[in-house]
Amino acid sequence: MGYDVHRLAPGYKLWIGGLEIPFEKGSVGHSDGDVLIHAVCDALLGAANLRDIGFHFPDNDPSLKGIDSKIILQKCMQIIRSAGYEVGNIDSTVALQQPKINPYIEEMQACMSEVMGIDKSQLSIKATTTEKMGFVGSGEGISAYAVALISSKV
Repeated sequence: MGYDVHRLAPGYKLWIGGLEIPFEKGSVGHSDGDVLIHAVCDALLGAANLRDIGFHFPDNDPSLKGIDSKIILQKCMQIIRSAGYEVGNIDSTVALQQPKINPYIEEMQACMSEVMGIDKSQLSIKATTTEKMGFVGSGEGISAYAVALISSKV
C-alpha cells in the first residue's frame, strides 16, 4: 500500500498521473510533486519489501530537485523487476477537492501504464473529494492512495 500527500500552492504546476493539469495551484514538492505516481511507487516498492520512495529517492538529494516523477516511476519498475517481480495490478485513488480530474483519468492510465510497461487494464485510477473536510477539502492539499499486487517471476 502506498500513500502520499502534497501541499497545494500558487506558483507551482499540478502534476497528477504524469499529466500537467491546468489549475491555479500546484503540488509543492522536491520533485514535480506528482502525488499519484509517488503513492504508486510506494505501493510497488512496499509490496516487494524494498523500502519506500524516500529511501530510493531522498528529498534532500539535489540531483532530484524538480525531477519528473515519471522517471522515478520508471526507476521503481526497474528496481522491482530486478528483484524478480512483475505487476499484477494496481488500484489507486486521488483525493482532491478541485479541480475535477475525472476527464483526465484515461490519459493518466495511458501515460503511467506506458512508463511502467504494463497494460492499461492493470492500472485503476479513481478520484474522490473529501466533501470539503480536512486539508484536502479546504484546498490546502492533495493526497493519493495505491495498492499494488505483484508476483514473483522466479
